[in-house]
Amino acid sequence: MAYQDDDRIVLTLDAGGTNFVFSAIKGHAVVTGPVRLPSNADHLQRCLDTIVGGFSRLLEKTSYAPVAISFAFPGPADYPNGIIGDLANLPSFRGGIALGPMLEQQFNLPVYINNDGDLFAYGEAIAGFLPWVNEELEKAGSPKRYKNLLGLTFGTGFGAGIVSDGELFLGDNSAAAEIWSMRSKLAPESFVEEGVSIRGVQKAYAARTAARWDELTPKEIFDIAAGERPGDAAAAKAAFAEFGEIAGDAIANASILIDGLVVIGGGLAGASDYFLTALVNEMNAPLNTYDGAAVKRMESRAYNLKDAAERSAFLKGDATMVAIPGSDQTVPYDPLKRIGVGISRLGTSEAISIGAYAFALHALDKKL
Repeated sequence: MAYQDDDRIVLTLDAGGTNFVFSAIKGHAVVTGPVRLPSNADHLQRCLDTIVGGFSRLLEKTSYAPVAISFAFPGPADYPNGIIGDLANLPSFRGGIALGPMLEQQFNLPVYINNDGDLFAYGEAIAGFLPWVNEELEKAGSPKRYKNLLGLTFGTGFGAGIVSDGELFLGDNSAAAEIWSMRSKLAPESFVEEGVSIRGVQKAYAARTAARWDELTPKEIFDIAAGERPGDAAAAKAAFAEFGEIAGDAIANASILIDGLVVIGGGLAGASDYFLTALVNEMNAPLNTYDGAAVKRMESRAYNLKDAAERSAFLKGDATMVAIPGSDQTVPYDPLKRIGVGISRLGTSEAISIGAYAFALHALDKKL
């Protein structure tokens, strides 16, 4: 289900706490925009006027009539009904704001709102990581194909989205894939986002050095690990490895239920060289029975697709042919249950935009 050759136009919005960025998309590409406006997050009416004004400016510049508005907006929210709840980074939104219905009345267009983790996962499932993996499997001669994907965003927070066979899984309360609230492996009294976030990397480095936890950015800690900035390189590498271990534990718990590919995006994805091995190792680490026996925590094995040897083993699988009882015919069989783990093929922002575009068109097509 790809829309890269579709000629319909969808208006989108990247809603940050400081700026709103509006674009018109056709066939996975921006055709008008971006239009950047300050969010006015501290004043509800000005914020709503900014949203209406941004989409109005797109319409003035777009020569074709759009078919929908579709964008990511922070939660908590009742996304199917377009109602935004009490937001931390947009303090003027309190008590429930019917943003979707307002925009539908203003522009006479269907409006689709989701969170960024969901749309990131959808974009990677439609045009990024999932089709890339399947193409690589086909080139390798493997009969294995994937339909399910867990998308994760590492940044200020720890977000996620789930796509199953071309459908975005939203849950009954617009609260599916809220992975951030799982328990942290290394601090069970805390939720996992405390360790899998910008502040998590900062605090993990500070705990190993004399630095104040907010003294250095994750990029600066990354540069220390790479030897490009003065500092404790061993502590920097250990901080990212701890980040990966905590994330890997949560992702393993989610993967047991989802059983699909895992793709990672967000600002911290650029440091994957220092956390991805620890993350995948944790996914594959055993758990113990009460009497101390080690047991595989996942039925499937996780493979780091950034690693050439791991990727080769993943693509090869363990394919064979098995006989049909009572017949001289055979059928292909690959008993190696495996999950590929890798980094965004599109980039986080592009994946979210494509996800928003594809979600709107898929929803419209289902109504036909």
